[in-house]
Amino acid sequence: LNGRVRPGDTVVVVGAGPIGLAAILTARLFSPSHIIAVDKAASRLQAAKQFGAHAAVRPDEDPAEVVRALTGGLGADVVIEAVGVPATFELCTTLVRPGGHVANIGVYGKPATLHLEDLWIKDVTITTGLVDTSSTPTLLRMLEAGQLDVIPMVTHRFTLDDFEEAYRVFADAGDTGALKVVLSRS
Repeated sequence: LNGRVRPGDTVVVVGAGPIGLAAILTARLFSPSHIIAVDKAASRLQAAKQFGAHAAVRPDEDPAEVVRALTGGLGADVVIEAVGVPATFELCTTLVRPGGHVANIGVYGKPATLHLEDLWIKDVTITTGLVDTSSTPTLLRMLEAGQLDVIPMVTHRFTLDDFEEAYRVFADAGDTGALKVVLSRS
């Protein structure tokens, strides 16, 4: 996010799983005016608010209208795609303002369409990629200093004896509210 989110920006994070929540947490470091989370699951939208989102909206609740209302109709400065589904990528491109940035960090298993017929006039920057190792030392120092509170990301704890239940809880994260499941010996 460094160099992309600036103070006063409106940021939208589409996908409020662990990666999206990490994006919300780190976007806050750059003092945006608004962070809007978009996700289907109520538990993940609640987690997004806990991690610093100012607004949380389901995809079927017209996130574009929420963004327009907060930006005077212009769209978001930065939109982060953290799902990896073609429909969410397309949603991101509709939420970004002219001159804005779409940061694609979702991992795709299917092709996504880039609607240049809509984007050609918007001067939008689209970047792709996952976390690089150059930011890891900084993030570790911030964790050590207590500047990034990731403890709420761990929502469930199990012993190794309960491995099957832990896997079931994590596999059904939409219903269980699981973000990160920790297994330990005792």
